[in-house]
Amino acid sequence: MGAEESKDGDQRIPLRAVRAVERAAVLDDPGKAIGATVRGAIGPGALKDALSGTWLGHALHPLLTDVVIGSLLSATLLDVLGGDRDGKAAERLIAVGIASYAPTALTGTNDWADTEVVDPRIRRVGLAHAAANATALTLYAGSLVARRRGARTRGKLLGLTGATALAAGGYLGAHMSFVQGVGPNQTAFDPGPEDWTDAVESNLLSPGQPQGVVVGATPVLLLRHADGMHAMHDRCSHRGCPLSDGEIDGELVVCGCHGSRFRLQDGSVERGPATAPQPVYETRESDGKVQVRLPKPAD
Repeated sequence: MGAEESKDGDQRIPLRAVRAVERAAVLDDPGKAIGATVRGAIGPGALKDALSGTWLGHALHPLLTDVVIGSLLSATLLDVLGGDRDGKAAERLIAVGIASYAPTALTGTNDWADTEVVDPRIRRVGLAHAAANATALTLYAGSLVARRRGARTRGKLLGLTGATALAAGGYLGAHMSFVQGVGPNQTAFDPGPEDWTDAVESNLLSPGQPQGVVVGATPVLLLRHADGMHAMHDRCSHRGCPLSDGEIDGELVVCGCHGSRFRLQDGSVERGPATAPQPVYETRESDGKVQVRLPKPAD
């Protein structure tokens, strides 16, 4: 067994390749600079909410990638399988893919910039993902130019090469989402206790001061508020930051990492970039302890 196989513990070539990207520390300096620039340019507010998909209920970027990938790969499939005698359909598909690239890249960069500080491996894979997609764009743009100049064979070859780069970019993007966990609701697999469970001694909870505790295996934010006791999942659904480290603004809790705002009463998103609401819990005080549980579903 080779050195790489021993270190990675996996002999699958694609995964070994992405592990090499994860270890590429040379990408850190440009990644940090780009991430800081993006976060400085796109702060909390309407634009960030629009790019993040707050209005949609989940990330916008994956939906847009379907347009880019679907259009460009469909053009290449027409080249390979036939059915487009004059080549006009392939040209139109490539033009659609190129036109949809900019908003897709912008939404993806926005999502990545909120995460690259969490784990350097995400920073590195994200840069490689962007580089692969930019390469694909360049090749398909060259393909479109060649086709319009009558060099259809050259255009097809450039498109086929672009499809290879696009596949690499797609693999890296899927790795970020499904292996590194960028994008999914961070509370989805840990909603909290279903039955009344002790959270903290009542006398340890100061009025107006959010406190993070662990109930079972779930991090929970507790707050003795003017209108009563509140409890919600302490891991921000956006990127997992502790909400108890944030601020209380009236009836809202504000995440200290990216500025997402959630209503204490029901966990709904008042402002993004979060797209998913926070689980909230029923509370009660019993025998000198604060107890919490998930609300019972309506019959």
